Amino acid sequence: MKYIQKGLMAVGLLAVGAVSINAFQEAPTDEFVEKKFKNEYNVYALQVPEKLDFAGEPVPLHNPDILERMDRELLVNTYWQSNGLLMFKRAKKYFPIIEPILEKHGIPEDFKYLAVIESGLTNARSPAGASGFWQIMSATAKENGLEVNDNVDERYHLEKATEVACKYLKDSKERLGSWTLAAAAYNAGNYGVSRRLKEQKVEGYYDLLLGEETGRYVFRIVALKEILSNPDTYGFNFRPKDLYSYVPTYKIEVDTAVSDFAQFSKDLGINYKILKLHNPWLRENRLNNNSRKKYQLDIPREGYYTSKP
Repeated sequence: MKYIQKGLMAVGLLAVGAVSINAFQEAPTDEFVEKKFKNEYNVYALQVPEKLDFAGEPVPLHNPDILERMDRELLVNTYWQSNGLLMFKRAKKYFPIIEPILEKHGIPEDFKYLAVIESGLTNARSPAGASGFWQIMSATAKENGLEVNDNVDERYHLEKATEVACKYLKDSKERLGSWTLAAAAYNAGNYGVSRRLKEQKVEGYYDLLLGEETGRYVFRIVALKEILSNPDTYGFNFRPKDLYSYVPTYKIEVDTAVSDFAQFSKDLGINYKILKLHNPWLRENRLNNNSRKKYQLDIPREGYYTSKP
């Protein structure tokens, strides 16, 4: 990522702001307000790059409908500035965890942006019950070996959930023939995409007539890839220290029941909130573990959480 600093510009904007406030206090006329709005508030059309791709597969921007759909997603995500800055901040924290797992499974790195549009890199839960960074349904999780119950829900375990997402994406690629279609299938399902390809007698995502959500899906991924890869081009200004970092942890093994995680945390020198922040897959304040299964818990290294600044 590129980091740019515009300290002088920031100072200049503050100075303009101070003058503007005083000016409004002295002459808050309609003419004055209209003039300042026209002169100082500007929204610009974006220039869609000549070439864009997803996982090495080109976006056919020479087609006018494709160009318009790409333009829409770039505009929406560029001018949703608060969300954009949060994506930059979270990407710095979580991409280093996701990227090596994608690489291990032979999944193109571009799929990390799929997690961005699925959950905003948070442990979200959809109205339909899909959960975690990769928005995995309970049945899919269980079919792929994740534990999902009242005590434990490994859809919220980033590494394990990423492994499951990789398996699904690799299977979709083998069935459908392209990474772009595999991405679409993550939203609409392998059967749904296959059926539409057959019905419409086409072979690629960009030739399909799809519903609103799946029709925008790949374009949203490509837009986030483009913006997060080129912050200066799209007007996002930040310093490296503005981004989030993952707190270093060490692992401990638990192979018994735990009746009270609050006390368990206190014995480790942290608290229940911190334990859950680093192990969100623990869903209750206890662990039944009747089978004596071995669980690996992430515990933050000493000195990162203190009661005093």
